[in-house]
Amino acid sequence: MKNTTVLDTNVILRFLLNDHPAHFQLAQVFMSDVISGKITVYIPDSVLAECVYVLLKVYKVPKPKACEVLTGILSYPGISQLNREILINSLQLFAAHNVDIVDAIVHATAKQQDWDVFSFDQDMRKFS
Repeated sequence: MKNTTVLDTNVILRFLLNDHPAHFQLAQVFMSDVISGKITVYIPDSVLAECVYVLLKVYKVPKPKACEVLTGILSYPGISQLNREILINSLQLFAAHNVDIVDAIVHATAKQQDWDVFSFDQDMRKFS
């Protein structure tokens, strides 16, 4: 995966929000290559978490809508397979439970890998 690009939060947000015309245009051109699968990008867990936070807290996007649009992006052919399923499962858990996105990512990662979770966070019980 040497030809993979790590995608940052601000590119995803500019692409979704079109709130900075010059950045939107560049993001749109770049993301069209991701949509077509022409290029491959990796979205770190932290970038997904930051996207969720900014969409909900700064732009006041309703939780279901934020999960829907981010899941849509994760479904593009050019998104790396490395953690796609974990991130999509994380968004599904986040949408279905009253937990924060990081807890959902921790749980989805553990479940996918058949690992245990050690946490003092009471929200982890919501996944049982």
